[in-house]
Amino acid sequence: MTLEPARNSSAVSDVDHQKADWVSIHKEICQLLIPIQTPLPFLLTENERKQRREQLVERQKHVLGLVQRRAQGLVWEGRHPEAIPAALQAVRLGAEVHGSDSVQLVPSYLLLAEASTGAGCLQEASKYLSQAEWIVLSTPSCSDAVRSQVQRALGLFCVAEGNLDQALHHLANDVYLASSTFGLRSLEVSGGYFHMANIFSRQNKLDIANSLYTEVTAICHSWLLSLVQAQEQILQAEPETSPFAEDREVSGDQMSEAQQEEAARVLGVVLGVREQAPKQQPGETSRVLHALAMLWYLSRDFSKAREMGLKALDLVKQLPHQESLEHIGRLLKLINSQPSCTK
Repeated sequence: MTLEPARNSSAVSDVDHQKADWVSIHKEICQLLIPIQTPLPFLLTENERKQRREQLVERQKHVLGLVQRRAQGLVWEGRHPEAIPAALQAVRLGAEVHGSDSVQLVPSYLLLAEASTGAGCLQEASKYLSQAEWIVLSTPSCSDAVRSQVQRALGLFCVAEGNLDQALHHLANDVYLASSTFGLRSLEVSGGYFHMANIFSRQNKLDIANSLYTEVTAICHSWLLSLVQAQEQILQAEPETSPFAEDREVSGDQMSEAQQEEAARVLGVVLGVREQAPKQQPGETSRVLHALAMLWYLSRDFSKAREMGLKALDLVKQLPHQESLEHIGRLLKLINSQPSCTK
């Protein structure tokens, strides 16, 4: 894609003419925007004006987080046209809070590009991606984590355009940058592998795709197993306390909503690939099922967790090597100790 110079104001105004459905965000932020948009009283001391400005920034940050979460949620639900107004508002508020050329605007631009791509507005999406890419190139101190996000977004946009070779180039850069930041077998890296596997599958390069799907499953399985083992340690240390208690302090051993959504989507696709493959690989299929069982257990959807866990158990029992049998059995015991309800 052609890189264009940064033009934040025009990039934002380009979509002003779009008659998008403001219902997606307006009801939630209308009252919150009033104090943000109200001018400061003139007859204030300098100290009072400073305090008011600080309060204004905090309110802006609060609303910014709200609209970003709303836009992301709509994208996850596949409601891309409705996500556009919320993502656009996130860009506007982000520019007010951080400045029009701040690298902190990049996630909002990428979200806006993703929503636009999903809505079929590829020309608009290209502009937002160019804006994000320009900010990154203009910021030498930009982290590899952010650069990785941009490369993945560019790769997925190329997929939408049908340019699969260029998509692989961007996704390879994504994997390299994510590896340098999070590690070779991190969840962030597995996302890049997953999208590359999908492309190789479309190109009928099935051996490569299968290898990458296997790596994705292994990374997700290992990550989820570590989280479940952390929950087990909590139960052993405090048997009377649920690791899912609402008042329990959030720790690094818990997954975020974004990680949960990503893992559910990725593992769901991989499971479909495994179950529909002409040549079945029960070992790999059981690992995906086990990973999904752990994911739903951690997400407190115990009904789904039990269903996936029992399927994994049945498959593993048919294998000559049953190394994972103990882990699946312990997981089912944890699941069965919970109330029979979904989250």
